[in-house]
Amino acid sequence: MDVIYTLIPGMIFFGLIMVGVLIWAVKKGQYEDLDGDANRILMDDDDPLLPENQKKQTKNKEQRNWPDADENDFK
Repeated sequence: MDVIYTLIPGMIFFGLIMVGVLIWAVKKGQYEDLDGDANRILMDDDDPLLPENQKKQTKNKEQRNWPDADENDFK
């Protein structure tokens, strides 16, 4: 029975610390964008349809002097 007198205040103290951590995390914005990381992991940075990758492709094609296979006319 003596252990309960130690455990109850200890668990109340531990609970208050956890509430403090939760409040700190909410104030720092840890829970503002819950879906962003879940969707971001599905996106492919090398997707040729992304606008920034299209700019890179046209820049690379201008630097090269040889034609690509898809640019040739196969007649």
